[in-house]
Amino acid sequence: MRRIAGKDAQAGGRKLPSVLRSLHHRNYQLFFGGQLISLTGTWMQTVAQSWLVYRLTGSAVLLGFVGFSSQIPVFLLAPVGGSVADRYHRRGILVATQTAAMLLAFILAALTLSGHVQVWHVFMLAALLGVVNAFDIPARQAFVADLVGREDLINAIALNSTMFNSARMIGPAVAGLLVDTIGEGWCFLANGASYLAVIAGLLMMSMTVRTPVVLPGSALASIIEGFRYVKRTGPIRALLLLLGLVSLVGMPYTVLMPIFADQILHGGPRGLGMLMSAIGLGALVGALTLAAKRGIRGLNSWVALSATGFGASLILFSLSHSFWLSAGLLLPVGFSVMVEMASSNTLIQSLVPDSLRGRVMAVYSMMFMGMAPFGSLLAGVLAHRLGAPATVAIGGVVCIAGALVFGSRLPALRHEVRQIIVALQEAGGEPPEEMTGEASVVTPLDPGSHKG
Repeated sequence: MRRIAGKDAQAGGRKLPSVLRSLHHRNYQLFFGGQLISLTGTWMQTVAQSWLVYRLTGSAVLLGFVGFSSQIPVFLLAPVGGSVADRYHRRGILVATQTAAMLLAFILAALTLSGHVQVWHVFMLAALLGVVNAFDIPARQAFVADLVGREDLINAIALNSTMFNSARMIGPAVAGLLVDTIGEGWCFLANGASYLAVIAGLLMMSMTVRTPVVLPGSALASIIEGFRYVKRTGPIRALLLLLGLVSLVGMPYTVLMPIFADQILHGGPRGLGMLMSAIGLGALVGALTLAAKRGIRGLNSWVALSATGFGASLILFSLSHSFWLSAGLLLPVGFSVMVEMASSNTLIQSLVPDSLRGRVMAVYSMMFMGMAPFGSLLAGVLAHRLGAPATVAIGGVVCIAGALVFGSRLPALRHEVRQIIVALQEAGGEPPEEMTGEASVVTPLDPGSHKG
């Protein structure tokens, strides 16, 4: 059952630009503001935690292991989290998960500032945060539709990406300065405090009270239903497979970034913060580009081309030994991966029925974050044997190969996408006009649909 909050037709009586149209919704305004502050803290902790592990161990393998420990719970438990998100009130789930994440950040801050932190502490707390994220991510992805409805869903997903990457640009830069001057612990403390903003925003929302959805069968049966839907729905399956491949072989470049910053580019913790911010800046431009797009026509081509661009940019980055050239090359890296992942998210959410949204987004979470731990582990081992540049270059080559396979399969998916859209219309979950076109059903994954 779809749960949509009320909409303020104009925010504060002022007409917002089209690119910001989701901010017409007061609840989404609260969500956006709180998440922006919280995610800035999250990125501060991510950079500081990587540097802490690298400072304590100097090991590429352990950098891979800490990434593995924080993300493997998402792969294992996201299906359960998706089922919970479809059965219960998503706002309540998010309040609980954000509170738990806040407490974990404060514990890590206390251990670090007191001088008692050890590597196993970081691993344990990272794993616990992964468990929290397994429930938080599916609920948060599905919650967006509750806030804005289908008519503004595409724009809201793009603005979420904008918010995420604004934080990704600011957080690492601040973290680099703090780590270099006063240490990692203060980044963890700031992250813990930042969760108060998103919790306050959630509690201030005025949501329509609904009875929790009663799904037929057992919890296990509802989880299996989500997997079966993905398996039998070719377009969604193809998007998720490419996303999983990119997450497995491409995204672990971030895990190796401390090695690039220190050993190859000689930038230290400040250099690490600047490199991570360059990724965020490129991704922010990609998210704004997507937010300005009125419909999903042609997004199929964006997915294929951006995955190719991501792989090519990674290869070029791996060959650079100049700090500023490397920082410049990370701009298209961030741009490409953001367009690929946000476009995939938009297409999937536009094609999934509301009753399955949480469970399908749980599979999305498994591909997006759940494959990353295996990639982090693999990247750490390969970097130990082959070096970080070779490992990143190999990932870029595989991303390009996956994009070419995805592009070759697009024509075969056209008919099935048309059937999905018709089925959504008949079931009362009609996609917005900007999805279906002016007078006829438009195939979102039609390679010939290049007009925005």
